[in-house]
Amino acid sequence: MADAASPPRVVLDTNVCLDLFVFGDARLQPLHEALRAGRVQAVTRADCREEWLEVLGYPRLGLDASRRQQAAQDYDACMSRLAASSADPTGVVLPRCADRDDQKFLELAAETAASILLTRDRELLRLARRTAAWLAILTPQDWCQAATIGHARRA
Repeated sequence: MADAASPPRVVLDTNVCLDLFVFGDARLQPLHEALRAGRVQAVTRADCREEWLEVLGYPRLGLDASRRQQAAQDYDACMSRLAASSADPTGVVLPRCADRDDQKFLELAAETAASILLTRDRELLRLARRTAAWLAILTPQDWCQAATIGHARRA
């Protein structure tokens, strides 16, 4: 589990990574800034990164090799690969996501003691109540809005 001095760990699903590292969605600027400043620690593992690289090659994105390489570098610069925790940080059985491809993000959160999973995926968002005791599942826009409000209160 992360100690009190370390920043909160977050899991970003692939679509959130596209918004951040390919499309530069301005609504996610607070998240991008928090990642770069180390106020949050985004975590990944090999299968999540492999999915990321595969998605970058989708023809419908229209990314040339240079743009794919830049997006991969941006991802790697903002993501931490952590070893799985030796203890179960949640003490609960993971719920099953209806989309098996998204189950890995729940597993990653549990393995690394992440406290937040950012997604726009409806199937993952539906699990928010079932994971609320150990994991907040939010849209990145909701996280950014809460982070901006919290930052304004501290100022």
